[in-house]
Amino acid sequence: MNSRQIKYFCEVVDAGSIVNAAKHLFVAPTAITMQVAQLESELGGALFDRKRRPMELTSLGKFFFPRAKELLRQANRLEEETCGLAAGRFGWIGIGFVRSTIYSLLPSAVRTFREQFPEVKIDLVEMLSEYQPEQLRNGRIQLGISRFIGTFDRPADLAHTVLFEDPFVAVLPLNHPLANRPSLHITELASNTFISYPKDPRSEFVRFLLAMLHQAGVKPYIGYEAIEIQTALGLVAAGLGFTLVGASVAENNRTDVTFIPVLDLPETSSVVAVTNENQDNKLVASFLAILMSQRPSG
Repeated sequence: MNSRQIKYFCEVVDAGSIVNAAKHLFVAPTAITMQVAQLESELGGALFDRKRRPMELTSLGKFFFPRAKELLRQANRLEEETCGLAAGRFGWIGIGFVRSTIYSLLPSAVRTFREQFPEVKIDLVEMLSEYQPEQLRNGRIQLGISRFIGTFDRPADLAHTVLFEDPFVAVLPLNHPLANRPSLHITELASNTFISYPKDPRSEFVRFLLAMLHQAGVKPYIGYEAIEIQTALGLVAAGLGFTLVGASVAENNRTDVTFIPVLDLPETSSVVAVTNENQDNKLVASFLAILMSQRPSG
């Protein structure tokens, strides 16, 4: 199956007949007939009911047609964007990010970048910190926004820029006995069910978070393991336990939970921009500068 076969098939459907399709495509009707027949042979079934006049799509054709149209649209879009990049009409930047940053610096940084570079395509890819180095090295992204607890590995081929240190806050249900407190000690939550996140075999975040709690004298019972942070917050809102997030996550977030500063946790989380060490991409440098200018103060 190739793009010409798909194009000719879709044109027959849109034009209503092989003859009309041939006129639109400036080719001989026999060329279209041959391409459609080859397509049907490769797919293993007829796309048109040729016993009817005019021809109608078979059930297989009705299944195939909208998907074929979408495939053509994607191919055309890919060609246009790639040609635009090659011609220098616009650029492209891939940003990998951990979900927690959508509550703080990422949205404002993207808005500012788009204002400065309206013709640049921004490809935002949500991914955990542990997956970002691989994607940086293979070119899927050019900049990653990661979150780490305490010290973290800094491979020599990657550059790490700490954007800000984020102290932890406890997230409690609104009806929790401590919900109205201005602050609390982590030991006050020792008997509460803990909701961990993210649930991923490569994630080190939970392991470091639990080690930090153990160091503070708290060994919580893990009642639920959420795949991502928003699910964890939803479980808290349902009254199923508590969790810990960076203070920046509390900004512009849910109103069905309460965020309370914790006084005695020994570590903060670091929000870090990660790039390839020897990159000389001006767009990456510009986005990094915007991140640094819009990072939370204090």
